[in-house]
Amino acid sequence: MNTANSPMQALRIIFMGTPDFAVASLDALVQAGCNIIGVVTAPDKPAGRGMKLTESAVKKYAVEKALNILQPEKLKHPDFIAALTALKADVQVVVAFRMLPEIVWNMPILGTINLHGSLLPQYRGAAPIHWAVINGESQTGVTTFKLQHTIDTGDILLQKSFTIGQDETTGEVHDRMKEIGANLLVETIQAIAEGAIQPRPQNELIDPANIKHAPKLFTENCQINWNQSAASIHNFIRGLSPFPGALSKLDEKILKIYRSEKEIATHTHAAGSIFTDGKQLLKFAVTDGYIHLLDLQLEGKKRMLVADFLRGYRSPSAIVIN
Repeated sequence: MNTANSPMQALRIIFMGTPDFAVASLDALVQAGCNIIGVVTAPDKPAGRGMKLTESAVKKYAVEKALNILQPEKLKHPDFIAALTALKADVQVVVAFRMLPEIVWNMPILGTINLHGSLLPQYRGAAPIHWAVINGESQTGVTTFKLQHTIDTGDILLQKSFTIGQDETTGEVHDRMKEIGANLLVETIQAIAEGAIQPRPQNELIDPANIKHAPKLFTENCQINWNQSAASIHNFIRGLSPFPGALSKLDEKILKIYRSEKEIATHTHAAGSIFTDGKQLLKFAVTDGYIHLLDLQLEGKKRMLVADFLRGYRSPSAIVIN
């Protein structure tokens, strides 16, 4: 994008984000020549065996680019509010960050812009990519919108849709989405700077009764129910891959499945029955066929492809087939 003398270069922007997903957006704004006057990210946290203080992905990038960094423990702390006020931002941009109090999101004259990983108002919530894949959606997208009181309900600015492959995992969608979202964010800031954008209230776009939600995922949500169709289970597995991972049991040990393949077939086996050739095939019976495991991790072992797993493992509960 040619940003020479672009109106958006005059905007004073504060960026808020923490994980790798947010780095793509921050980098896109920097590369577009935006005036990033501050970067707000999570405090350094102890991690690993040595509990060494670890910086967020956004902080690492901000340090590399010599950007002004703020790492508040509490977003309502007077010192943080005073620091934000002193920066006199025209607009704030939020990508994969904490919920903001009104005193923060309502501070800039042009408001606070959020990048969300779905085509709002569909899939409001903490896990929009996961749930779109789990539900077998063939399309998703990204949305920029203005923050307001209720989470993910603010007026929409811009949207960009893209397809989800039939076997694509949440991780793969995530990696494509962060780049698509970064580009959309730059377009949004450009349009705001030029006064060329008309916010659209979400309640005008869809009947609230038809909205699909994207709540946070917990371990109890990750258990595979083999009494479902092959398509549903396949979508569930790829929707939870690579994190937090779809869970089952194999010989009383926790089995995490990252990638699968569905086989539609008529059979009389009980759902959850396990079959293997001991070489390259490990599959579970489901209501309308089988789910073939391709990439997995058994409790106490490392993640591996099924052929590598079977090379060193013999399941006493699996039915051996030729």
